[in-house]
Amino acid sequence: MSVIQESITSKLAAALNPLHLEVLNESHMHSVPANSETHFKLVIVAEAFNAKRKVARQQSVYQLLAEELAGPVHALAMHTYTPEEWQNRAAPAPASPNCLGGSKKEQG
Repeated sequence: MSVIQESITSKLAAALNPLHLEVLNESHMHSVPANSETHFKLVIVAEAFNAKRKVARQQSVYQLLAEELAGPVHALAMHTYTPEEWQNRAAPAPASPNCLGGSKKEQG
């Protein structure tokens, strides 16, 4: 596990005590140097989200990861669920879209 990925995982695990947590480094899918830690996808299932709307859930994650977002992390895809929402899902969290930025941008 990479340094930033481990930092994100540790902070979220300590603060939210999630029932399910995925921290995926998706930097390789973007126009960044090899071994970058700039783009992450989070899937978080936590009881802490029970009384919160999706925007409030994401705001709480942004606050927890303020240091990473002010530095090396450029993009954060978040999928936040209550345990009931997660249990009722018929599919896993949505896949991240393909990057069209930088050198991968479509030429028109």
